[in-house]
Amino acid sequence: MTKTHRTDGGIDDPNDRESGGDGPGEDGPGEDGPEGDEPRGDGPGTGDPSDDGTPEEISREEADELIQEIERRRSLRGAAAVAVAVIGIAFSVFQLFLAARSFTFTVWLPTVKIAGISLSPWQISLQLLQANAIHVAFALVLTFLLFPVSTGDGFVAQALGRVAPAASRRLGEANPVTRLLERGRAGLRWAFLDPDRDRVTPADLVFIVAAFLSAFYFLTEFAEIQNMRVFGVDSGRPVTEVYAFLQPLLGGIPFVSEYSYAMILGVTGVLLVLEATRRTLGLPLMIIVATFIVYARWGYLISSGTPFLGLLAIPELTWPDIVQNLWYNTENGVFGIPVTVSVSFIYIFILFGSFLEMSGAGQWFIDLAYALTGGRKGGPAKASILASGFMGTISGSSIANTVTTGAFTIPLMKRSGYSPEFSGAVEASASSGGQILPPVMGAAAFLMVQYTATPFADIIIIATIPAIVFFFGVWVMVHLKAVEAGIGGVSDADTVDLWNHLKRGWFYLVPIVLLLYYLIIERLSVSRSAWFTLVALVGLVALVSAYSEEARLRLLAVFAAIVGVELASHAVAGVNVVGLVTGAGGAGLPPVEAATALLAGIEWYAMLAGVITLLSKPDLDASLLDLNPSVRDTAETVGDRTGRELEDSQPFKLATFVVTSMEQGARTAVPVVVAVAAAGIIPGVISVSGLGPNLTSLLLALSGGSIVIMLLVTAVSSIILGMGMPTTVTYIILISMLATPLVEFGIPLLAAHLFILYFGVIADITPPVAVAAYAASGVAKSDPFETGVKAFSLSLNKAIVPFAFVLAPGIVLLREKPNAAELPLRERYRVIGFEDLAELSYAIPEIIVPVVGVFLGVIALGATVIGTLYARVGRTGRAAFALSSLLLMAPGLLSESVFDTLGLVGVTVSVNALLLDLTLRGIGLALFAALTVRNRRKAEREDDEGDGPSTESESSEIAAGVGSA
Repeated sequence: MTKTHRTDGGIDDPNDRESGGDGPGEDGPGEDGPEGDEPRGDGPGTGDPSDDGTPEEISREEADELIQEIERRRSLRGAAAVAVAVIGIAFSVFQLFLAARSFTFTVWLPTVKIAGISLSPWQISLQLLQANAIHVAFALVLTFLLFPVSTGDGFVAQALGRVAPAASRRLGEANPVTRLLERGRAGLRWAFLDPDRDRVTPADLVFIVAAFLSAFYFLTEFAEIQNMRVFGVDSGRPVTEVYAFLQPLLGGIPFVSEYSYAMILGVTGVLLVLEATRRTLGLPLMIIVATFIVYARWGYLISSGTPFLGLLAIPELTWPDIVQNLWYNTENGVFGIPVTVSVSFIYIFILFGSFLEMSGAGQWFIDLAYALTGGRKGGPAKASILASGFMGTISGSSIANTVTTGAFTIPLMKRSGYSPEFSGAVEASASSGGQILPPVMGAAAFLMVQYTATPFADIIIIATIPAIVFFFGVWVMVHLKAVEAGIGGVSDADTVDLWNHLKRGWFYLVPIVLLLYYLIIERLSVSRSAWFTLVALVGLVALVSAYSEEARLRLLAVFAAIVGVELASHAVAGVNVVGLVTGAGGAGLPPVEAATALLAGIEWYAMLAGVITLLSKPDLDASLLDLNPSVRDTAETVGDRTGRELEDSQPFKLATFVVTSMEQGARTAVPVVVAVAAAGIIPGVISVSGLGPNLTSLLLALSGGSIVIMLLVTAVSSIILGMGMPTTVTYIILISMLATPLVEFGIPLLAAHLFILYFGVIADITPPVAVAAYAASGVAKSDPFETGVKAFSLSLNKAIVPFAFVLAPGIVLLREKPNAAELPLRERYRVIGFEDLAELSYAIPEIIVPVVGVFLGVIALGATVIGTLYARVGRTGRAAFALSSLLLMAPGLLSESVFDTLGLVGVTVSVNALLLDLTLRGIGLALFAALTVRNRRKAEREDDEGDGPSTESESSEIAAGVGSA
């Protein structure tokens, strides 16, 4: 299937070029009647290519360029590219040491003597602040290498660029002032501008040096930093005392001796984070973060007597106080909780995803999705949903997921009869769901672990049902669209046989299963689970890369020999072979204990067996392993430059796989690390200024005690703030401001955090700044805004489900504790267990009924959005289906709105909340059933008359929501 996708040269369906850009079968806002109801698609997979010769596919290189264009990255070559690779690999190696050994580890150096100096094993012990500082410094250095200062198209660059030409017109080209301005302009362009995004500027080098000095200070002067926690940042030494050789140069400058070196580095560090934020995430976020810093300094000027705004008044803070709290603190600020989570959890999972993708798992999962659904009705769109869900396990980035998966899925959707806009919308909608789909989810999920003090296994449990509901909802909509337009599946040439595909790549599922085992069964920490899974993945790839028909017996013999020697070592000396050789052996272990100790390191033995086999036969053909094209390209590039045929050497390809995965992992992590570093400033300011309680009081006052208003304010704030920004940033900012007010309303803590996360994800597909949808439109060659509108429509259930689970916590498997009234608000709910499910008096009304209602509600929502169930649905029918969807999914939203309205006129209503919830869901079910029966009868009449778009068999499929799946 992979080769077919890359070479079929398909072109757009002529039906996709009709005016208005509507999808197949869209005939207006749900009008019934014979006219306009005929689908415009060509039937099951029979779209004819147009005559314009425009290729439908985009190549991998074009996909990479599209991602770089959206993310504004450089495309470096030569020494700069090598520097990025070396620093990225070093970043990943540093994080792997932390994951394996925590903050104390040993770097093994050979014990030799050079000029009387002995090199021996070097033990490193880092404090949390030091590890966080190194983590951020790596990200800053890579940011300044990968992202340009300016490409010359910003308003500042353009304004400065007009000064010299204006002087030339007024004063003449020969005027000294004009020549001086021209030289200044040329100097600025040389120092700052990178219009082609292909070179590192002098300004970047200055920023890199400053970032290095900051990290170096944390490593070498940590005792001084500890003293500053007591005596303040001003107690630090000036730079001329820290570096005595600078005394002759800077000793006479008053500014240098007036401020401590720590203060200068702190200010510089915060400014570097702001600049990195501007480059990677855009000017708006930088302005927001900078505004909070300014507020920390001058917020005391707000009068406490001012209505409402007086709640924002804070005590006066000096710049040294602010810098100390924002730069030399692990509780708040740049190195606060978000960066700590990045160090401990986020990076290692990004690295795991990178290794999985470079191993070829990404393409294998896409092919698996097509094997499962490609031949069914609407198969390409359904395969897109599955593939995006699979890729969400690998990539937490909506943009990367959209472009990577969409490069294969969108062209096939277009050829089968879906419009370009609808095809791009399906991909963008499904790809945005990768951040909410367990087990990996996005970076925000790991932040939720830290902010709520909840095990990641519990986060997986509460997030599972809402995520399934979301993907089920998109699935239903694309199925209804396929039935409406008569769209079938793809041809056999575009799919692979499922059984053969599983036999060839079953090992790609092993890391996912292992990860779930470590997290849920063994209940290991997130970082340890990711580390063990990553090691197992590399061992598995090494083993598979050494497997072939001719070498399998050799591989088995090597593996058996290694396992036998290790087992004997444990049985005789109680340690592994390395311990035995170094003299660490002791009493032997009984056979069972020796086998248990052996199994603990089985992935390392697999890795060693694979490497030894490859070294003994480097030219073998690894028939089962198809590494990512990036790995093959890197191997070929190195081979070309060294004049050797390295691309055919399996040991070299395995080594290239490892280093390429580490480099790509670092590249992927850079925007995430910068995002959490910048966003950490905001809760830092809120904490140091004491704004938190006042902000909670302000929001509660503005909401007027209405939970509906509070939820709507949170939802709208998440969408607006999340436009064009990473979900991680949106989550950090909003939970620091809005999570507490939501909990004050009695919403479970985990449900409140998940609510904010969901709406932060929705921002990626919400016009006008729908970054995932615009990425999809670049692949689909469609109208960006219309693609965004359709993507938002397809994801409407993602906007309703959060209201459903905050008002009915059973949907996310949360239950109020028996002694909740005696506990703090944050601790009143717990994740349910099997004993709760066995308690039918609780499970049926509070879990099963709401969950079933949500699933039925998304079917009703699909009929509302698409305008088809068994037959076309008119405007009145759509409105009725929408009401039934709301009653089935979130009846509490409707009832609370009514109660709030009655409260405005002084009417107080007291009802049994559970009974009311069940009653409203029952009404919604009755309405949905009546509408469904009516629509079914209409379809039967149309079928008898030969006018309907659906056959009876198709109607049966829709009745199940995913019938043809």
